[in-house]
Formats: sequence, C-alpha cells, structure tokens
Amino acid sequence: MWIIPAAPLVAAAITALLPGKKRKLSAGLAIGALVISLLVSCGMLHSALHAPGQHTFNFDWFNLGHGALRLGFLLDPLTAFMCVMVSFVSLLIFIFSLGYMKEDANFTRFFCFLSLFAAAMLGLVVANSLLLLFISWELVGLASYLLIGFWFHKPSAAAAAKKAFITTRIGDLGLLLGLLWLYDAGGSLLLYDHGAGVLEASVLASLSGQTLAGGLAVSTAIGLLIFCGAIGKSGQFPLHVWLPDAMEGPTPVSALIHAATMVAAGVFLIARVYPLMAADQLLAAVPVHALTVVAFIGAITALMGALIAVGQNDIKRILAFSTVSQLGYMMLALGVGSWTAAIFHLLTHAFFKALLFLGAGSVIHAAHHEQDIRALGGLAPRMKLTFATFAIGMMALAGVPFLFSGFWSKEAILHAAHAWDVSHLPLYAGLAAVMLTAFYMTRLVAETFFGTARSPAAGHAHESPAVMTVPLMLLAACAVLLGFTGTPACPWLQARLAGTELHSDLSHLFEGGGLMVLSIILVGAGLGAGWWLYGRRTRAQINDRDPLASAAPGVMTVLAHKFYFDELYAATVGRLNTAAAVFADALDRHVIGGAVNFLARFGLFSGAINREMDEDGLNAGFDRLNAGLRGTGVRYSKAQTGEPQGYLRVLAVAFVVLALVLIVGGVR
Repeated sequence: MWIIPAAPLVAAAITALLPGKKRKLSAGLAIGALVISLLVSCGMLHSALHAPGQHTFNFDWFNLGHGALRLGFLLDPLTAFMCVMVSFVSLLIFIFSLGYMKEDANFTRFFCFLSLFAAAMLGLVVANSLLLLFISWELVGLASYLLIGFWFHKPSAAAAAKKAFITTRIGDLGLLLGLLWLYDAGGSLLLYDHGAGVLEASVLASLSGQTLAGGLAVSTAIGLLIFCGAIGKSGQFPLHVWLPDAMEGPTPVSALIHAATMVAAGVFLIARVYPLMAADQLLAAVPVHALTVVAFIGAITALMGALIAVGQNDIKRILAFSTVSQLGYMMLALGVGSWTAAIFHLLTHAFFKALLFLGAGSVIHAAHHEQDIRALGGLAPRMKLTFATFAIGMMALAGVPFLFSGFWSKEAILHAAHAWDVSHLPLYAGLAAVMLTAFYMTRLVAETFFGTARSPAAGHAHESPAVMTVPLMLLAACAVLLGFTGTPACPWLQARLAGTELHSDLSHLFEGGGLMVLSIILVGAGLGAGWWLYGRRTRAQINDRDPLASAAPGVMTVLAHKFYFDELYAATVGRLNTAAAVFADALDRHVIGGAVNFLARFGLFSGAINREMDEDGLNAGFDRLNAGLRGTGVRYSKAQTGEPQGYLRVLAVAFVVLALVLIVGGVR
C-alpha cells in the first residue's frame, strides 16, 4: 500500500530537481506516477471487496522510552474506494492541466506541486495511524498553499494562499490537541492494533466511560477537537471563508482542491474516526453528543453555502460555494448517523464537481480567462462538448432524477436526516438547499451558455483541445453511472463500505416516496425559477440588472457580500489580531528589548570595571613583581661568569670573613 502515496511523492521529488525547461518529463513523471497509484489502488479495492474487514500493517517508527512510536497502513473498503477516487480524478485533472497550463512559464513547478498534493492526500487515506494521517494532513495544507498561491505575482493569489493556510491552521490546532489528548488517554494513535487501537471496543469503552466537569465524556471532547480540523479542511461554518478565495489558483487546482483532495479530507477524517465520534451515543446523561454538533454545523453550512452561491457572478466562486454547501450535506449525513451516505455523496460529488470545475476551466481557457458569467453568454453552440458535459455535471449537482448520481446520494442523505430522532431542523435546511442548488446552477448555465455573447472574449471562444475535453467526457460518464451503485433498490456501495450483506429489492427503489417526491418537486421548482428568471429571457448586455437583484436588491447585496463574514472577521478577529500584534511589538521593543538593552549596557559597564581591575590592578602588580624578580635574576646572573679564579677569590674572601667572625666571637 505504501506504493500508492510513494509514487507521486517520488515524482514530486524528482521534478523538484529538474530544470524548468523539462516540461514533458515533469508532466510524464506526474501522470505516470498517478497511473501507478491508480493501478495499485484498483488492486487494493479488489482485495478489500473480496476480504472485508480491517487489514493492517503496523511498524515501529522510532523508540520512545520504554516503548515505540508506531505507524501503519490500513486496508478496508473505505480506504480502497477513496484511493481509487483520489487517484483517478487526480489523474484526469493532471491530463487536463497539460492543455490548460500549456503556456505557463512555470509548467514544471506546477506538476511538482500537483504530485506533492496527490501524494499527501493518498498518504492521509491509507494511514492506520492518526500521527501518519496528521503528517499527511499538514502536507496537504502545505501543497494547497503552494498551489493556491501558484501565481504569486498576483496580490490576490498570494493573499488567498495565506488566508487558506492560516484559517486551516486554526482548525488544525484543535485536531492536534485532540490527538495529543487521545494519545494520553488511549495510549496509542493506531486506529486498529489487535484490540489496542483507538477505534477498537476496549479503548472506546474506556474513553466514553471517563467524564469531565459538566458530564461531558472524554470521547466527546476528543471527537469535537478532531472535528475542528475537519471544519477547517472541509470549509465548514465558521471556517469556510478560505475556500472561495482558493479560486485564485489555476482552475485545475480548484478542481483538485474542491473535488478529490483537500476538502474531502475533513469528511474522510470524520468517517474514519466515526466509531470514536459515536462512542457517546449510548450515554444518555451526556449534555451534548459529538455527532449532534456535526449534524447542525453541516446543516448550517449546506444552507449558507447555497444561499451565498445565488448572489455570486464569478463562475468559479459559484462552484466554490456550491462545494461548501455539498460538504455541509456530507457532514449532515455523518452527524445523523449515516457515514455510508456521506461517503457515497463524497464519491459522487468528487466526479461531478471535478467535471464542473474542469468545464469552467474549459470556458475560462476559451474565453481568454474571463470568469464573470455576466460577460459570457452564447457559448453553447461554440463549445458543444464543454456545454454537454457541463450540463451533465450541473444536473448531477442539482439532483435531477433519476439518471444522475447526485440525485441518489442526495436522497440517501435526506432520508437519513428524516430518520434522525433528535431534530428535523437539519432535514429542513437540506431541503431548502436542494431548491437553491437547482436554482443557482440553472442561473449559472443560462448566463454562461445561452443567449448571445456579451463580450469579445465570449464572441471569440472556441472548443478546447481534446486533451481537455476527453477528461470531461470520462467524468461526465462517471457522474451518471456512479449513482446506480447506491440506489435504494441495490445499495451495493453502502453495503461494501459497511461490510454488510447486500439485499437487493426493486420495491425499495421508491422507499420513503413522500420525501423523494418532495425533493423532486423542490428540484423542479429551483430549475423552473432559474429558467424563468435567467433562461427565458437572457441578459443582453453586461450591465443589465440581475432580475433577482431588481426584485430583492437588499437580499442580493447581502448574498453578494457573503453575509459579510470577511468584513465581520476583519472587524473582530482581524482587529484583535492587529491589537495583539501591536501589543507584542511594544512588549518586544520596550519591555523585553529594554531589559535586554539594560542587561547589555550593564554587561558593558561590568566589563569595563573588570578590565580596569584586571589590567591596572592584578596585571600591573603582577607585572611589577615579575620585573623585580627579573632584575634580581639579571644581577645574579652577572655573578655567574664561569671563571674558576673568580669563584676561588670569592671563597677566599668568604673564608677570611668567616674566620674573622669566629675569632671575634671566640674572644668575646
């Protein structure tokens, strides 16, 4: 399994050392590595489907005191399906990039970053250790920073990269604290380890059996901290603000982030640790359950993202807020207890959202990088393949019955929300988002492809080359076919994910028919309203007033400004951060810096005193003593002539003096 993330990682490492002119080699390495990952992933999927359960390979990373810090790989259906999806969708995006980035001067560097991104996401998916998952998680954040800010010469791109990196780090701090707490309370970060893993019964019972002040279970607290990381990575309220700005990167990056990799990581994380998140469900006395928080955050995000998408005019930003909304659906499904429905929608969304973003990229490429839908129009006859595939993605996202995959995965989520006995508020939010999704996607298609060209860029647009349209056709086929793997009549995908026996029954196709009928009516209402306002009479000029803005100008202004979240954060968190920075600067300059300067000056003063005492006192006295001894030695050395006669004269004189002394003494 290690080959799956290792292949693109090696490609990234080699490409990083290549000269910029090695464009074909860098692209070949990146695409070849993804082909290897895809083939191995398919083999892993075959193994996982024929041998259900968790298969692990754990190993010591390094010794730590009396134990060892261990990492590992995990193979189960969730891992296998995610690996196939990530590697396949990423491969198509890589191929699409050959055409989209053809003229870019930093083509080689772009494929290096793409390979690093894919390697990090695949490493996250195959991990059996939350530590290995966290390492890959942070590499995903690094790669997203590099790709969002790829055109760093644009101030908006550089600012978006920093915003994404810092915002997701806020959530990652909660994730890190959760992992540290889990390691302390559970004694390991391995998910499965022959009964000792943190997702196995004995550890989960211990975590849910411990309570904190207020009756909150330890498992709940750890689960909520881990969920903070998912909120940041998957663009959930209130940390969703970075995701739309990520559109500043090249369009293939948008497709990669919004479809197959980064934003899917948060949903995958909660699905992976779902036993931990659900460990408190049987504890009636717990004041709040972790999954309840997940459900309501997901419902708020689903509705909010859909509302904001209605008021946007940038083709990529509409799709970005659509991603926010759909991720909210996935979190809603996780929260109401159907992690298989969440993963089903994650997989279908990966294909049709990658299709929509690459379709938008085809439009932008053909229209000389024009992204405002008000300045487009009339592209359907000029870009027939792009229009046809984009329309398929639009209908899959809108949940048009019964042909498109998004309908079946969305229905699975709505039915799970309907069966949730805690509250029906998430269901109502989801139903409202159903109609809004159909509405804003109809608006997007009508403004972009119908009517007449409203700018020279749109008027001169032409179909993209085959290297860009073939991936669109493959993704369009998947956007249709994948839905049939999870219909109520034959929920093959859900059964394989959960490891349960498959029960096929055609009578279940319209199970919960009342809710399905309501959902279809809402989809029809959204499509009809969108067509009535934007398709029936298309915009003639760029500056023509939006029909919805004419009817409700105040509402559209609020939606266009994204509920003023950025302004709110700038006025609160931003100002608090600025004040903290000013305080830290003053503390550093005047308090800490003043203390350091005082100590430095005191050190200089002490050094001067010490120098005076040393040089003028000790050294000078010692030097004078040495000079005296040296003078005595010099004088004494003069007496050492080496002449025997002189020595005998001295002895004779001394003998005479000694004799006189003795005689005088004797007389006395």
